[in-house]
Amino acid sequence: MEVKKIYTLRNGVEMPGVGFGTWKAKDGEDAFNSIISAIEAGYRHIDTATLYKNEASVGKAVRECGLKREELFVTSKVWNKARGYEKTKAAFEKTLNIMGLDYLDLYLIHWPAIPLQFEDWNDINLGTWKAMTELYKEGRIRAIGTANFYPKHLESLMETEVQPMVNQIEYHPGYLQQEVVDYCQANGIVVQGWSPLGNGAVLGNEFLAEMAAKYDKSVAQICLRFAAQNGVVPLPKSVTPSRIASNLDIYNFEISDEDMKAIAAMPETGFSGWNPNEIDF
Repeated sequence: MEVKKIYTLRNGVEMPGVGFGTWKAKDGEDAFNSIISAIEAGYRHIDTATLYKNEASVGKAVRECGLKREELFVTSKVWNKARGYEKTKAAFEKTLNIMGLDYLDLYLIHWPAIPLQFEDWNDINLGTWKAMTELYKEGRIRAIGTANFYPKHLESLMETEVQPMVNQIEYHPGYLQQEVVDYCQANGIVVQGWSPLGNGAVLGNEFLAEMAAKYDKSVAQICLRFAAQNGVVPLPKSVTPSRIASNLDIYNFEISDEDMKAIAAMPETGFSGWNPNEIDF
């Protein structure tokens, strides 16, 4: 199966098929150097968030890497405490100022407001979405979407003028959230996968190690290729230059249908424990 190196979102914007994640990359030299290494290795898709507290380093790397701004696809996310119309508008301005950028390629609602926490959870999500839609229509964000949204959280957004273009969810062997993936792919929403290496837990998995040996690849490459073959955009993260480069090298082999099914049938492994219906943050 040929996997996409570039995804075209519902509005025609093109997004690279593998992104570089920056969760836990410490602001300053660690984050800056890892992003520069990623760009040098060939990544053109960088993912951050207000929560990660490294937007300044991401912006600095984007500005100083030597590439034109339009050659890079940069994502950030509005954090939970800033959801709602007015707060989202303010949060976006703060993010752009911190990053020193004129626009974002993708802006996501990091987590949905949920019934467990708010009676008016759907109104909160719609208010956040309205703010993002206005920023999108103003040309300050090239694409908008969600993260960690289940179908029931997405349904009302799908009825709005501008529908979600991306949904970023936890996705890796041992935790596929297939119902969410199926809904998104049936409704024109491109799925991104955070923690595609299962929070590191799958790297020592004996079954995946055997699979990696079979294909003469690393376990990480098997996990990332698995996501890519399922039409999910993986967002691997590392601060080690050799691993950063290796994680992008997934286009020169193919996992057989039989082995794809075997990987998909793995028992739950590496789940973060963060269920979008049950979060308390």
